[in-house]
Amino acid sequence: METLFIGRNLIFLPLVNSTNSYAIEMLKNVNLAEGTVVHAAEQTNGRGQRGSLWIAEKTSNLTASLIIKPTFLQLKNQHYLYQIAALACYDALAELLDSSQFDIKIKWPNDILVNKQKIAGILIENNVINTQLSWSVVGLGLNINQTIFDELFNATSLKVLLNKHFEVNELLGLFCKYFEKYYLELKNNKVNGIKENYLKHFFRLNNWMDFEIEGVAQTMFVQGVSEEGLLWLKNKHEQSYFFDVKQVKWLY
Repeated sequence: METLFIGRNLIFLPLVNSTNSYAIEMLKNVNLAEGTVVHAAEQTNGRGQRGSLWIAEKTSNLTASLIIKPTFLQLKNQHYLYQIAALACYDALAELLDSSQFDIKIKWPNDILVNKQKIAGILIENNVINTQLSWSVVGLGLNINQTIFDELFNATSLKVLLNKHFEVNELLGLFCKYFEKYYLELKNNKVNGIKENYLKHFFRLNNWMDFEIEGVAQTMFVQGVSEEGLLWLKNKHEQSYFFDVKQVKWLY
C-alpha cells in the first residue's frame, strides 16, 4: 500500500452483512487506528443513500469501508468528505480508463458514472459528539469484474468497459492512495482546490437536466453545489434552489 496511514491496517472478511455496519460496531468497542480499512469479499446487505441496497456479486467487486477521524473538520463542512471520496474514486478510475473513450463523472451526491452508467457509490456515516465529528466511516462499492447487472440499475464495471480482469486489491490500493492525498489537503484547509476539482468532474454541470423534485418532474439548470454541500439548481426564471438528497432525484 503506497500510503502513510490509509489502508495500512487492513481487516479482511470473507463474508459480512455490511462493511460500514461492521466498522461502526468495531468502533463502539475498539479504538481502531485512523486509516483502518474493512474489506469484504462478499457483502450481503450493502447500503447506499436513501436506504437503498448496493448489489455486488461475490468476490467480483470492491466493497470496503475506511475509518477516519476528521476531528479538525467543522460539522457544517462534513460534505467535503463526500467530495474527497468521490475525487479519490475518480482518480483511481482515471488511471485505468482512457479519457478519450470513457467519460468519468461525479453525480451528486455519491455516485461515480462512466459514460452515464453507475460504476461506484459512496456512503459516509458520521459519529458526532458535542457538535464535533468524532469519526467517519467511508463506504465504497466499486464494480470491477461483475458483468451482469439488473437493467434497473443502469450499471457498468471495469471488466465490461475494458474486457479484462482486474485485481480487486489493485483498485483498493489506488483508492486509498488518492483518498489519503485529498484527506491531507482537506486537513490543511485546501477546500477551494478540492471544490474546484470536484466541480470540474461534476455530472451535467452548466446543463439543463430533468429531476424529480419532491415527487414532481421538473427541468432545471445544474449550477453546482452550495457552501453547505446542497445541490444547487436554477429554473428558467434564474431562481436558485438548493436541495438535499431526500428532496431530489436525477432523471437521466
